[in-house]
Amino acid sequence: MPADIVETTSPVGVISDTHGLLRDEALALLADCHPLIHLGDVGDPAILERLSGLAPVFAVRGNIDREGECATLPSHRRLVVNGHDLQLVHDIADIDAQMAFEAVLHGHSHKPRNAWRDEAAGRQLWFNPGAAGRRRFRLPITLGKLWIDADGIRSAIIHLPL
Repeated sequence: MPADIVETTSPVGVISDTHGLLRDEALALLADCHPLIHLGDVGDPAILERLSGLAPVFAVRGNIDREGECATLPSHRRLVVNGHDLQLVHDIADIDAQMAFEAVLHGHSHKPRNAWRDEAAGRQLWFNPGAAGRRRFRLPITLGKLWIDADGIRSAIIHLPL
């Protein structure tokens, strides 16, 4: 799979599961990021347009993205940021085991995850920014940021101030 390649000195913004709702608080927290990643269940292509007003957007299709422009998004994406390989996928169950990566970024569960795992291929970040759209059950409303440079990948889950 060909990769999108990005060089940046800014944090990388990661958002998922907006389900048609892009909160002003999320936009404010992503304002310093370049690029932005949306990990599926966009729900409305206008969300990707609004995000692209901040920075380039790399998005994958989620299980609710069945019609219109969102249905044309890829199910997987390989993004190389400052020389570090990221795999983008909506549902972690659909990970492409053949794709080499230092971090897999996924959504779908609405549950934030920021964990390093030691795998046969080396140490890998498994990162889910949680959901930034409508609240589901009692789960928090969150997004994520990555800082990717010569020192490696650092990551954070950020709770929206609601």
